Amino acid sequence: MRLPACIAALLITAGCASTVPPQSEPFPAVDWRFEDGMDPAYLLAPGDTVELTVVTAPELSGTAVVAPDGRLRFPLIEPVPAAARSPESVETLLREAYASQLRTPDLSLSVTEFASQQIFVGGAVAEPGIFELPGQIDPLQAIIMAGGRTDEASRRDVFVMRRLPGGEVSTAVIDLRESLADPANTDWLALRRFDVVFVPRSGISNQNLFVQQYIRQALPIEFSLFYDVAGDNN
Repeated sequence: MRLPACIAALLITAGCASTVPPQSEPFPAVDWRFEDGMDPAYLLAPGDTVELTVVTAPELSGTAVVAPDGRLRFPLIEPVPAAARSPESVETLLREAYASQLRTPDLSLSVTEFASQQIFVGGAVAEPGIFELPGQIDPLQAIIMAGGRTDEASRRDVFVMRRLPGGEVSTAVIDLRESLADPANTDWLALRRFDVVFVPRSGISNQNLFVQQYIRQALPIEFSLFYDVAGDNN
């Protein structure tokens, strides 16, 4: 999939100005589980609306939308990074920011509106692009939604990339042959918004290199921001 020169330049600029989160070692999708069996924390994204309640200074309370640059803007403080961070971690950042303005910054943050639920399906598929999540679907269903694989697609590996609450970018490797043989026996997790499903061309075997050189370069701007702007989530 080719990008216009202007979009490619913007992606390069965004990458240079951001702190790229650590990349995990790829691992089988069947092992894609989270601590204590719990789902990962919800991560904020551009377009989400949050409500700030400042108990000790009600006049500072209000709502804000996570901007395209991944930041939240509230009175008296500098913009606070929010994209790809949990509401709890952003609440901590806000409390620290208001500590210079308020003697006791007693505040809370809640999400009131959620931006669209989107995933990106790319690589050797018939219709690569951004898709709205229609519900609980798995990577194979996402590939079908993107028109299915092309003739040059790998018949085995599919990569799924996800941003975890700790800031790490996790890459799961899925073997399509097992699912195509018997979908009922496939243990895949449901996709979440901003997940990236990428079908490589046959013959690409270095997974880490593939993620760096192919997936990252192909991401649309909004997905590139989600994966790169936040750095770590501490």
